[in-house]
Amino acid sequence: MTTATPTPEPGPEDISRALAEMERHLLTEQSPTHPPPDDPDDAESMGDAEAVGETKRVRQLRAEVAEARQLAALQTDDTPLLLDTPRVRRRRKKANEAARLHLLGQDPAMRAWQAARMRRLLIGAAMVALTLALAWSTAGVQRFAAEGAEPWSPGWIFAWLVEPFMSIALLVVVGARAYLGTRGQPLNDRKLIRIEWLFLGLTLGMNAWPYLPWGLSEGETFSFSRLVLHVLGPIVAVAIVTALPIILEAFSRLDHAHAGATLTGLTYSANTDDRVRLISPEVAALIERTQALIAAGDLPATPSAYKIQRALRCGMDDARAVRDALAPEAA
Repeated sequence: MTTATPTPEPGPEDISRALAEMERHLLTEQSPTHPPPDDPDDAESMGDAEAVGETKRVRQLRAEVAEARQLAALQTDDTPLLLDTPRVRRRRKKANEAARLHLLGQDPAMRAWQAARMRRLLIGAAMVALTLALAWSTAGVQRFAAEGAEPWSPGWIFAWLVEPFMSIALLVVVGARAYLGTRGQPLNDRKLIRIEWLFLGLTLGMNAWPYLPWGLSEGETFSFSRLVLHVLGPIVAVAIVTALPIILEAFSRLDHAHAGATLTGLTYSANTDDRVRLISPEVAALIERTQALIAAGDLPATPSAYKIQRALRCGMDDARAVRDALAPEAA
């Protein structure tokens, strides 16, 4: 059987030490866990947060409100609306190219070049058609000139040369009239015209004679379709020789400087020189607004495209067009 050990009674030093520890513990609990803020506003907001009790939902809502305020401020800025989309830029590029090509087509030098090219094309086509038409009639003329000669006999061979030397003589006259017509000097001498009609008449007669009812050989029957087929070449030659001088004379009367060119849209001359620019009604209105802003002092005398875009809130292509249109005035 054990006996309990008597606990020693605390002395005065133990009591003083216990009281000191209790006092230190109480001071620690009453002291603030966070250091005092330096900014009074932060201290006030921290005090309000601690007083209200800022939860996670409150912080999320505060972030949403701040985001909404920033979005509302950005939505009032129309700068993104001034930017052209790729599709708009492609369409503007095609429209500007078409306008410049149209304007280039009104230039007297360009019109003269186009007329000369078309005239050469028509003359070349007419001469090729005339050569083919005369070559087509060679067979009919050979039958007329051979007069039933045996194939590959001297008469039969020389008969093939009748149409070529007449055609060459006819092409000399037609070529001379065509060349002089391109130089604005139509050659309408009656003797040359009679020579042309003489060669054409001989070619037409020699092609048609063997196929007419009184020119057929024994045992042959008249065929109207065969007659038309053989006179087709001379008829085409007559048509070309008749029409070509008329066409060339009309080309020689062209006035490329006053060809009656009509510009689509508005024409704007920035200076007293001969430069004429093709400007759409939208750009013309922007030019007037820019001139008013320059007169009011809101824009410099020679504004850049960026300043014009910012002032008028238009596309950069339109701003460049306005800048280019006003540049000669400033000069």
